[in-house]
Amino acid sequence: MEPIIRTKNLSIQFGGHKAVDRVNFEMPEKHFKSIIGPNGAGKTTFFNLLSGELKPTEGDVFFRGHSLAKKSSVDRTRMGLGRSFQITNVFPSLTVLENVRLAVQSKEKVRFQFLKHYLHYKKITAEAIAILDQVLLSNKQDAVASQLSHGEKRKLEIAMLLALDTEVLLLDEPTAGMSLEEVPAILEVIRQIKARGDKTILLIEHKMDMILDLSDSIMVLFNGKLLADGTPTEIMNNETVQNAYLGGLYDGELVETS
Repeated sequence: MEPIIRTKNLSIQFGGHKAVDRVNFEMPEKHFKSIIGPNGAGKTTFFNLLSGELKPTEGDVFFRGHSLAKKSSVDRTRMGLGRSFQITNVFPSLTVLENVRLAVQSKEKVRFQFLKHYLHYKKITAEAIAILDQVLLSNKQDAVASQLSHGEKRKLEIAMLLALDTEVLLLDEPTAGMSLEEVPAILEVIRQIKARGDKTILLIEHKMDMILDLSDSIMVLFNGKLLADGTPTEIMNNETVQNAYLGGLYDGELVETS
């Protein structure tokens, strides 16, 4: 079966530095894969190449067998490749419901008319409310987005991404900047999205307990290269990975060697 995402010799060079170096990987459909690696390993740059934020120096990205070389980030989103925390901008002066409703509207290619009350668009509103329920924000739908906590804003960003209804979710460190109290809520949101079984999820995260709990497989980037790709057990027992950078685990966080 053709993987939903595949890369061939994917590379990008900034001056004399190869941030991503001839990475070949395949992503099965409806699979949950996490990417780990020390700072500077090329994880976010790799995401930017997949989503079209950056153009490769060499190689290509394929989505359902089709080259994305000439596709912009907007084109890729429309095809079904959604990038979190890049395309899902929160409008701080709007309510939580309004933010998600605008994302649903964008997917449906519906233009609101100023002389019509928003309740005229009941289907769009109902879908937005259902998505807020999925991300555990239904009790905040009338709150202004700027008043949300950092963790709640992360959930709102994921809600807006779900509203675009892309097949693939690229989640770049969704727990970054969160307090310890906020992490379980975002973890539960991601777990529920996975449990639905209709999305392919690629996650960058540093919290190893979260990665081991959620992932079907883990890929390891090191100095821009694909070091290993396998099940969580295989990766944690891989001596090459351990010797390269793991060093050990502390309180669920990846501890990197110097």
